Amino acid sequence: MKELLKRHSFTVTFLVLFLGSVFYFTGGDEDIQQLNGLTMGTSYQVQIVDMPDDIAAEDLAADIAELLEQLDTETFSTYASNSELSRFNRHGINAPFIASAQMIEVLLMAQEISTLSGGAFDVTVGPLVNLWGFGPDLAVFETVPTQSQIEVARNRVGFQFLRISPPSQEIWKMRDVYVDLSAIAKGYAVDQLAEYLDLLGVNNYFLEIGGELKIKGSKPGSEGWVPAIEAPVDTASHVYQIFYSRGDNIAIAGSGDYRNYFEEEGQRYSHEIDPRSARPITHSLAAAYVIDESTARADALATTYMILGPDAAEALASKQRQAVYFIYKSDSEGFEDYVSAEFTRYLGSDLQ
Repeated sequence: MKELLKRHSFTVTFLVLFLGSVFYFTGGDEDIQQLNGLTMGTSYQVQIVDMPDDIAAEDLAADIAELLEQLDTETFSTYASNSELSRFNRHGINAPFIASAQMIEVLLMAQEISTLSGGAFDVTVGPLVNLWGFGPDLAVFETVPTQSQIEVARNRVGFQFLRISPPSQEIWKMRDVYVDLSAIAKGYAVDQLAEYLDLLGVNNYFLEIGGELKIKGSKPGSEGWVPAIEAPVDTASHVYQIFYSRGDNIAIAGSGDYRNYFEEEGQRYSHEIDPRSARPITHSLAAAYVIDESTARADALATTYMILGPDAAEALASKQRQAVYFIYKSDSEGFEDYVSAEFTRYLGSDLQ
């Protein structure tokens, strides 16, 4: 029964991500150049208002596809056997590995957020994710893993066992850990795409990869972009809350535990695995949405807040003065919200 539920969950998740589910998007204006494609196991969407005069749309589309292909299969993919990350994961312990500037940048940010969160965010959590059946193999175990199995996997987890040396561009493992950057790489790819468009002089765009967003400027007519948060339910997707970019340059990412899970003997097991306990989260936080300057950072922080749970997440967001929107499961089987003061700017009418 566990396998059936898990397979259903993965199918729903893929279809929703393919449609860009974490946020809905209003738009469709004829004056917006739209480019779409697939990357990192999901879809991407690029909307540009002020298309540069010195590059054809088909050339721009080709450049974007090439950039995203390089970041995916050549750098951060754990599915492409010859990607940089896959080669590092196969690399020996205590053996320096020459890493790209992009890999160094992402790992340094990941380490920063791991330290900030007391280990709630950990890019080496992969062995535990696989053990609980949420990795590439959908049928790793037919039952909940035993404590001894959990301990074996836990010994391969720990961001503190990664060493990073920017001056020498070297990274290495102090223990046989496995690095998976899926909780930050899509956001980083959005940031890289934004940098490319900035260099072209584009001042108004809406970028999305698998639900992670970066917004700059406005739509035609100086209208703000209007993303919308998805309701945290595992049924058909529908809008929970809309908000307004107000012309700001912002990055947005979200995370939730409401689609990817399994049930066994009446117990619900989330795909969000806490690396500190080595077990799925059990708290009431259903979804976390983050606004930041960096999509990579927003991406990682959304996962971090989901792992931390309501009280610790609110405390950390308050300390960081972070714009966050949290959705909780209430005792009445409905939902309740927590909205930080920094996020409230983006709620309400776009005319405010």
